[in-house]
Amino acid sequence: MMTFFNAAALLAASLQPAPVDGGRAQLPQEHAAMLRCSAAFALVSYGQANGDEAVRAWPRIDPRGREFFVRSLAKIIDDTGMTREQVSQMAKAEAQRLIDNNLLDNVMPGCLLMLDASGV
Repeated sequence: MMTFFNAAALLAASLQPAPVDGGRAQLPQEHAAMLRCSAAFALVSYGQANGDEAVRAWPRIDPRGREFFVRSLAKIIDDTGMTREQVSQMAKAEAQRLIDNNLLDNVMPGCLLMLDASGV
C-alpha cells in the first residue's frame, strides 16, 4: 500500500514537465503550485510523523495537508487529462527537487497560505 508520503511525492512535481505525445508540456501555473505544495506537505507530514526536528517548526500538517493532496491530485488529473501514473512521476520529481535543492523552508510559507485559501 502506498504511504501518504509516497503518494504526495508522486503528485507534487510541479516544476517538472510531463511527457505529452512524445514531447514535453508545462503544467499551468495553478497546477504547478498545487503539485509543489502537495509535495511540501507530504515531506512535512512524513517528517512530523517520524520525529524529524527540522519540520516540527511548521504547524501540524495532517489531516488538512492530506486532504489538499487528494483534492489537488484529482483536479490535476481531471483538468489535464493526464494519467495517474504521469502525475505520480511528476510528483516524485518535485519532491526530490525540493529535497535536493533544500527548498522546503522556502516554499512552506506560501503553501500554508494556499492551504488556508483552499478551504480545506
